[in-house]
Amino acid sequence: MGKELRIIISGGGTGGHIFPAVSIANAVRELRPEAKILFVGAEGRMEMQRVPAAGYEIKGLPVAGFDRKNLLKNIAVLFKLQKSRRLARQIVKDFKPQVAVGVGGYASGPTLDVAQKMGVPTLIQEQNSYAGVTNKLLAKGAKCICVAYDGMARFFPADRILLTGNPVRQNLLQASQTREEALAAFGLDPAKKTILIVGGSLGARTLNESVLGQLSLIRQQKQVQFIWQTGKYYSASIAETLAQHKCPENLKVMDFISDMSAAYAAADLVISRAGAGSISEFCLLGKAVILVPSPNVAEDHQTKNAMALVQKDAALYVADAEAQRTLLPLAINTVTDTAKLAGLSAQIKLLAKPDAAMTIAQEVLKLAEGGE
Repeated sequence: MGKELRIIISGGGTGGHIFPAVSIANAVRELRPEAKILFVGAEGRMEMQRVPAAGYEIKGLPVAGFDRKNLLKNIAVLFKLQKSRRLARQIVKDFKPQVAVGVGGYASGPTLDVAQKMGVPTLIQEQNSYAGVTNKLLAKGAKCICVAYDGMARFFPADRILLTGNPVRQNLLQASQTREEALAAFGLDPAKKTILIVGGSLGARTLNESVLGQLSLIRQQKQVQFIWQTGKYYSASIAETLAQHKCPENLKVMDFISDMSAAYAAADLVISRAGAGSISEFCLLGKAVILVPSPNVAEDHQTKNAMALVQKDAALYVADAEAQRTLLPLAINTVTDTAKLAGLSAQIKLLAKPDAAMTIAQEVLKLAEGGE
């Protein structure tokens, strides 16, 4: 292609949107090192730091999500949306992309809508098993819709769907640490089974309360040890509680784990929320997992993500409301059942799509070069 290759990638808000976006950009750069890539995110959200840290330019829109509880607040949201559309139009006009990619998150709506109206081909990457409202609307004008789950034709035009899987963090693909090396790095015993409890970088209240409510059960375990990421938001109050009740010796508590590849390598079993990005990582690494979907997400999509795995015997499921009572006993029973662990690991690995980022990048380049 004679003219300079220019691509906009829009979205963010959470790591679950940002990691795939950066992975797609990196894959494009691998195929076409000279490509100019511009990110468009939401002002004040984490992409405004994470994307430049990954080596890409980003422009911010003042867009915000609708408040379903306080409808009056949405007057300001509508003003921000209109301003975001004007800014997005100017960004597209100035940058002149051959293709625009949306990965979900507040900014992708106005950016891709404007791009479509200006005749720029668009590609959507839908990470969840239940499509969000924005992506369902954008799909009508999209040239390609990359999905991670079967059965997405109930949301999108079937002839434009491509089953690619979700891109994951590159450092997970490149990790070479053994279980023993990872456990040594955490100061843990390689002879014991290890459960990793992780609720995202901010933490998950239910998972944290499930651990705090079962400290005596944890303390009783002679052959099981735990790595617990509390999240920075909860770390101070948890430290206070553990100081009062004495932290069990087999419980390693961390507010944030910077090296998730080491944490995954150390773990025989993972307890996690059911975000699409995390699930894709578990599939790729073949990790036995108990999923506790967050009830505080749009259209309860995390439960739908979890059930897509449970139906294939690729994960265990605990409802948020039941977690404090049943989660830790189930985890201990599972991690000490070698056959159960092996079965979960084998089934979840069958769902892995390790080449997702490269497959999506190839579709992006096809659209940029005028292919359908």
